[in-house]
Amino acid sequence: MRDLIQATVAIVIACALLFVAVDRMQSAGSAGSKDTLTVFNWGEYIAPELIDKFEEETGIKVTYETFDSNEAMLTKVQQGGSAYDIAVPSEYTIESMKEDGLLIPIDHSLVPNLQNINEDFLDLPFDPANEYSIPYFWGTVGVVYNPNLIEDHLTFESWDDLWDPSLERKIFLVDGSREVIGMGLNSIGHSLNVKDDALLREATDNLIKLSPNIKAIIGDEITPLMINNEAAVALTFSGQAADMMWENEELEFAVPQEGSNLWFDNMVIPKTSRNIEGAHKFINFMLDAENAAQNADYVGYSTPNEAAWELLDEEVVSDERFYPSHDQREKLEVYENLGLEWLGKYNEYFLEFKMSF
Repeated sequence: MRDLIQATVAIVIACALLFVAVDRMQSAGSAGSKDTLTVFNWGEYIAPELIDKFEEETGIKVTYETFDSNEAMLTKVQQGGSAYDIAVPSEYTIESMKEDGLLIPIDHSLVPNLQNINEDFLDLPFDPANEYSIPYFWGTVGVVYNPNLIEDHLTFESWDDLWDPSLERKIFLVDGSREVIGMGLNSIGHSLNVKDDALLREATDNLIKLSPNIKAIIGDEITPLMINNEAAVALTFSGQAADMMWENEELEFAVPQEGSNLWFDNMVIPKTSRNIEGAHKFINFMLDAENAAQNADYVGYSTPNEAAWELLDEEVVSDERFYPSHDQREKLEVYENLGLEWLGKYNEYFLEFKMSF
């Protein structure tokens, strides 16, 4: 009996010591989180010098990770294995994350530099009152091309130009179902957010007719390949096109008149955050006019930061190919959250198209 009592006491003492140790570890981890910040962003989507500057100004060490699609980012946040403090999803993904309870509301009192954002980019349907997200970059989907490598009559004022027989094996497409299927829908006069199998079938059949002109469907490598004239034409994002045009002055960019995507990437604080205060500091830091201008210069995408526009080259902000006017933006569409069922269908039609060439 005495041995049993001693063994029981030993177990109780061991459990108590283990509880104290775990509690101390959790406390240490919680305290340490105030000194670190994990940012989850698209590749090549921030000026590296700004990370250094933020660390110097705040004493917070930044761990920076990247993703290559909204879907990949969303999966990592849903799994919860990594404690991301900041993520930068696109509008339809923000809407989905809100619905799934994956975001922490933004405390606007901690983000005074929000006043620098142009009102056209605030209070948008995917996040009314910017309760969960703060604008980062925006842009369009369009066509970048080298006029010296194509027929003179091709201007890409219409999506139809992509189907011109003279472009056989001369086109790169960005590897994204929403972008490609959306382009296919726009090309036949429909919204890029349709939930209609017949229209998706029609758009996909039309895209399959485009297959002879496709050289490859690729990701970020589209930029160096177009710079080096590995293809004559590419479906891509406006900021990516700006990068290409900076390196290769022969390139041009157009957004077809039938319509296209107007996209927004916003900063959010995922539920996984362990440093909510630091996350707010980072958001406010990125909204500083000087920092936003430096970031836009480096990344090449359009900034919604009106205060930063005055610090950017006038030729940049007056170029309506990359800073389309309010009236021009009215003709463009924002990707809506389709829901899992319809997003799956878009992916299926996109895969069918990819397998056609």
